[in-house]
Amino acid sequence: MTDDARVYEQARWSDDNRYEPLLNEKDETTVDTDTSLPDDLTRDTLTLPDADEPVVARHYTRLSQENYGVDSGPYPLGSCTMKYNPKFTEDLAARDDASVHPSREETAQGTLAVMDRLQKHLARIGGMDAVTLQPPAGAAGEFTGILVARAYHRSNGDERSEVIVPDTAHGTNFASAAMAGYDVVELPSGDDGRVDVDALRAAVSDETALFMMTNPNTLGLFERDVREVADIVHDAGGLLYYDGANLNALLGRARPGDMGFDIMHYNLHKTFAAPHGGGGPGAGPVGVTDELAPFLPSPRVRETDEGYEFYEPAETVGKVHGFHGNWLVLLKAYAYIERLGDAGMRDTSGKAVLNANYLAEQVDYDVPYGPPHHEFVASAGERDALEVAKEMLDHGVHPPTTKWPEIVDEALMTEPTEAETKEALDRVAAAFNGTRDSNADDAPQNTTARRVDQTEAARNPRLSWHALDDG
Repeated sequence: MTDDARVYEQARWSDDNRYEPLLNEKDETTVDTDTSLPDDLTRDTLTLPDADEPVVARHYTRLSQENYGVDSGPYPLGSCTMKYNPKFTEDLAARDDASVHPSREETAQGTLAVMDRLQKHLARIGGMDAVTLQPPAGAAGEFTGILVARAYHRSNGDERSEVIVPDTAHGTNFASAAMAGYDVVELPSGDDGRVDVDALRAAVSDETALFMMTNPNTLGLFERDVREVADIVHDAGGLLYYDGANLNALLGRARPGDMGFDIMHYNLHKTFAAPHGGGGPGAGPVGVTDELAPFLPSPRVRETDEGYEFYEPAETVGKVHGFHGNWLVLLKAYAYIERLGDAGMRDTSGKAVLNANYLAEQVDYDVPYGPPHHEFVASAGERDALEVAKEMLDHGVHPPTTKWPEIVDEALMTEPTEAETKEALDRVAAAFNGTRDSNADDAPQNTTARRVDQTEAARNPRLSWHALDDG
């Protein structure tokens, strides 16, 4: 492995205004508006950018050079599975006949056929009996799955009040359960970083509606006692929920349904390689066992002797999203599954696990839990994990997830995915190791944007260039 932690110079202007100017700052024009809308909803004139094609092309090319994404280099953001997005799926989604949002089944048979086949693929991959494609993201899938579980319990005359969640779980698990009206019981991990079976046995009760878990968990560890966990939860009358965020480690090798899970969501934008940077779009289908299928959102799609049709499950929780979620993400995921096939998916998970283990061995930071599967969590030790992450940007790789899960001090949660070569992994390791003995607290120095107030950006986003006038 090379120790060359090269410095990366991101594109930027050399003058005081380091950023690519806005298009309207290059040239603009004012046009009159003519509309039948009410006067209080319209303007008399509208100011628009006025640039010819070369200016526009160069503008957006420069913006891409000032950014970093999976097409730029390694993006080992732990638990987010930011894998390379194959371009053939983008070409497919850009076809004119793919740009549909059907509502009448007789005019959309081809689209419904793809949806039906995707449902069947996902059910087979997860070991589930039925799938809904409606939820538009993983968190929405979690919330939908919990609504299905609640409806199932209520249909049995059983009002349960608690959802148990491991302390290493994704934060959306806690939020989804709380949004559905449940009290959240946090389950401490065992000394080995896995579910503490004795603690779970003590926590379950007649109030337990659901136990939510990820396998492998967010430390990258496979939950070896998962079938015992399933028995404990089921014996208490509860259901077992699989958070599909880490399904990339299991593709073609193990199925949540075979482990005893009753409900799961799939992150199509993660596991099946559709872009999801910048907040979306995503897709979070939910799979369930036969006994829960009547409660899935409506409408669903099914194949009949005459073709494909919409139908309403008998005890549906209702609609959770317009039509069936983000259709083009579903289409990309379907194409990805079809192109890979079973052998390709098995190869994907094998390489994802191999890459994570190789990288974990190369970094100089301590990895307290292992051996990992698709991801690992290193500890920055005496260094601030945030400072390590910022410094890695200067070495030309995207940093890992930081400060989480909290059971690892100064956590650096890293998932290289299957797409990276040994040379790319060596680059990531060199970036890690280049920060090991550094005391820098002013990185990054070589990126277009330097220190960003992440909290302010999340709470008060500027969603148009007009907002720049406010700050």
